[in-house]
Amino acid sequence: MELELRGITKRFPGVLANDNVNLTARSGMVLALIGENGAGKSTLMNVLSGLYQPDEGEILIDGVVQKFPGPGAAIAAGIGMVHQHFMLIPVFSVFENVVLGVEPTRTGGLLDRKKARIEVKEISEKYGLAVDPDALVESLPVGIQQRVEIIKVLLRGAQILVFDEPTAVLTPQEVEEFFGIVAELKARGATIIFITHKLKEALAIADDITVLRDGKVVGNADPKTATPEALAEMMVGRPIDLVVDKTEAVLGAPVLELKGVTVTDDFGRPYLHEVSFQVSAGEIVGIAGIQGNGQTELVEVITGMMSLAEGTISFEGADISHLSPRKRHAAGMAHVPEDRNESGMVGSFTVAENLILDSYYTEPFSKGGRLQRADIAASAIGLVEAYDVRPPHIENTGSALSGGNAQKMIVAREFSRDVPLLVCSQPTRGIDVGSIEYIHEQIMRKRQEGKAILIVSTELDEIFALSDRILVLFDGKVVAERKPAETTPAEIGLFMAGKTT
Repeated sequence: MELELRGITKRFPGVLANDNVNLTARSGMVLALIGENGAGKSTLMNVLSGLYQPDEGEILIDGVVQKFPGPGAAIAAGIGMVHQHFMLIPVFSVFENVVLGVEPTRTGGLLDRKKARIEVKEISEKYGLAVDPDALVESLPVGIQQRVEIIKVLLRGAQILVFDEPTAVLTPQEVEEFFGIVAELKARGATIIFITHKLKEALAIADDITVLRDGKVVGNADPKTATPEALAEMMVGRPIDLVVDKTEAVLGAPVLELKGVTVTDDFGRPYLHEVSFQVSAGEIVGIAGIQGNGQTELVEVITGMMSLAEGTISFEGADISHLSPRKRHAAGMAHVPEDRNESGMVGSFTVAENLILDSYYTEPFSKGGRLQRADIAASAIGLVEAYDVRPPHIENTGSALSGGNAQKMIVAREFSRDVPLLVCSQPTRGIDVGSIEYIHEQIMRKRQEGKAILIVSTELDEIFALSDRILVLFDGKVVAERKPAETTPAEIGLFMAGKTT
């Protein structure tokens, strides 16, 4: 099927999300769609999938204008979305998830389980998507769960497949397997739209690349001749340095040390099991791993938001295992949380108020139990300027900021404190390449100042670019430790998937 979007325009109050967007994707090709956060990619795909109606423009399939009053109409026309966050029921089997909503039935309206298994098996074999129809989804690795999502859309007759950040949660080995699946789909004539922020992957898999900026198509690129630097400049409108300038680390004394740290749930099942490592002054330690292997709990136990079951945590030689988050903060620990919206800011608070969330009760921001608005504003103006938060209006609410600028606001609050330890969890998740470049610069500046830095990231490129040492978490345990120069993403990926040293 050939897909064509002509002059698609979509407006929201005060926002022109898509502005006269034109793109074409042909049968048997992969079109990569790239752009900053807020560039209009998600809106455009929501128009294509029938969630939004365009204010102007047309969608054509094989030259015929289509109208999608809802997602059902888009699915019936042959469009299938594979979302970044899988839409699966963990306690259901593979075949139960795949046929949910389109169940084959037998007499009495009961699910025809035999037929459902056969349908799933036929599609999986046809497209090389090896998966056990009877396996529980919760028992499957992330890469296999993604196959289940692909089988779901193929079962519904999808010939135009939209993949939204499909490699965000995959190991390097699973990425290679996914690329093989895409190649098979392409060979069988599928039309594929690949939404990604990973420029190297776009260049590796796409036949054509379309770049969105501020809701407009600013250009197309040929993967055979384009470079990541050229694509990044198209995305943000200025040159971007994608290489982190990192000198040899000059290590000082240990700042953070974990010994035999075990964290359990309410039933005694371990989130973390006997985790031990240290981070020294002037050093960046990166924690690699697939999401869900204990990274969240590691950060929360270090910052005091979860309790230890066993082990000790030391900060500059003092045992802080049972200190509250506020006392750890006061002792000299800064924390950039993994979810900026849930844990890093209050969306209804102003930028100025968000910048003092961790210090509103201290001077000069509070005196005699009253907030000192003039001092708060003066500090906020300085931080917004120093950390390039845009727009620089301190009375805007946090929710009004783009993802990249909200993250810069949080980094400004945490990095502006002169403290020995910075704990950064997913510091660049979901933000544009321009903001990534800026935040990486700030992290390296802190390292040069001799701060100890712990970074938790699912982005292997980021871990390799920033870290002096890499630790791999799998199933709540540290299964490997390597220096970036002495390993490869492929080796780290194997450890992430459970290989032991």
